[in-house]
Amino acid sequence: MEVLDSGIGRLFHVPDPDGHRAYIRDNKPRALVEKVMTEQEAVSRFVSDGDYLCFDCNMVMRGPSSLFREVIRQRKKNLAVGGRFTYIIVNLLVGAGCVNHIDVGFIGVGSALTRVLDNGDITVTEWSNSALTMRQLAGALGIPFIPVRFLGGTGAFQYSAAKLVKDPWTEKEITLLPALNPDIALIHVHQCDVYGNARIFGPSVSPWETAAASKKLIISTEEIIDTEYIRRDPGKTTIPYYLVDAVVEAPFGAHPGEVQGLYDSDQRAVMELLQAGREPTGEGLKQYLEKYVYGVANHQEYLEQRIGLERLLALKKEAKIKEGYYL
Repeated sequence: MEVLDSGIGRLFHVPDPDGHRAYIRDNKPRALVEKVMTEQEAVSRFVSDGDYLCFDCNMVMRGPSSLFREVIRQRKKNLAVGGRFTYIIVNLLVGAGCVNHIDVGFIGVGSALTRVLDNGDITVTEWSNSALTMRQLAGALGIPFIPVRFLGGTGAFQYSAAKLVKDPWTEKEITLLPALNPDIALIHVHQCDVYGNARIFGPSVSPWETAAASKKLIISTEEIIDTEYIRRDPGKTTIPYYLVDAVVEAPFGAHPGEVQGLYDSDQRAVMELLQAGREPTGEGLKQYLEKYVYGVANHQEYLEQRIGLERLLALKKEAKIKEGYYL
């Protein structure tokens, strides 16, 4: 296949479909094993320094926010991150010193990110939201790359690690994206059983692709339901149990974001986080981390001591009066 052009970006995770398949075969048993554990145990066991971390959705819409805070609380280091759809969590992770590589889909620039980019402390490769999703799809399918009819001829292509090739059948130009198999994925869901059969309702991004492409997967869930309900209606299962390594019960686990049908986003908390991330000296983000991450032991304390029952009930009420899907 003739390569016509290549992006100059660094490829942080070289495709290895056979190696990924071998890992899944050896480490993902099909037996029904209970996987419920605390967020501390899940992050400690399955998130390692130097991992490539990916996630579905973002910190304002069904993002795994409680797991992100635990990753920071445990001071994980040298992570590479697939930064799709929002800069909020990436800026927070960078500000906490957890990240040294970012695959950029869409990221607005916060003060923490600006400083490390200016200093050269982290490496960034540009893609697009859809390109990162397609890379995960390729990883889930077990193929080393996937052809797409976008990205080529753009500035994003120039700073990506994609390649422009000549299609051997039509002899026309086509862009190839390398497969992505993250070391660890974090996904927040509406419902899950003890084995990891997970349900997501309402809008989504790429939960199945994220789950199937990743070596390790932590699910946080609004509630744990009986497996009998899963078996009664298996068509509602978004992620099957055999892809999952840990299940963490985390009501309001997406806060300050929303989970459709259950609670609205906490705009006051979102704005506080945004303003902390934009404060130019970095002191605002430091104070935010001390208050909402390091200053509490876990997600339960975060809800009880920093947010409060009254605000949480108000968010549930707001969700009920919105049009859309209701559980």
